[in-house]
Amino acid sequence: MTDAPYAPRRVPAVPVTELLTRHPDAWRAATRHPFLDAVREGTLAPAAFDTWLAQDHLFVADLLRFQARLLARAPRSAQAVLAGGCVALVEELAWFEEQATRRSLRLDAAPLTATAAYAALLEELDRADVPTALVALWTIERTYLDAWSAALPGAPAYREFVEHWTVPGFAAYVAALERAADDAGADGDAVFRQVVTAEIAFWETALDGAA
Repeated sequence: MTDAPYAPRRVPAVPVTELLTRHPDAWRAATRHPFLDAVREGTLAPAAFDTWLAQDHLFVADLLRFQARLLARAPRSAQAVLAGGCVALVEELAWFEEQATRRSLRLDAAPLTATAAYAALLEELDRADVPTALVALWTIERTYLDAWSAALPGAPAYREFVEHWTVPGFAAYVAALERAADDAGADGDAVFRQVVTAEIAFWETALDGAA
């Protein structure tokens, strides 16, 4: 990936939520994936879920590093929400460790292709302007919220996880990121598409890795 998609564009900024309607097919693919349907219906093999869980642990660690660096260069108005998100990610990593113990799951798995590609995207975003990086972060978290909301209530085997990622506090955090991204005024169309593509690949990697 090059830096070209992140070059400033001389077009009016739009609310980030408009990106969802600009790219409905991609958004649906990212938030209504067969992986999520299987979580809701109880047809997902435990091995596939464990593959995803171990890879998501790697992703959260990468996201924490990206978000901490973004916090350091963000405008004052965005610092509080970014700092709160960093604290939440530290707590999320501890929660992953608890779940791994319960499920006898190793968290030191090597990153699969989609996980490594997502890590590379986050590294590229370190070189993006702050408004673009904020749109990317909002897209990541909004995808997560909508995806797991689509899996509600979750089959009994996975309900605890679905509930964990759909609590009101998480929705409030995503809303605060939305305000920060809108205030920054970026045209985030290109980076939105890149993040959504990465999210789709990440769901796929769990199914492919388990197979």
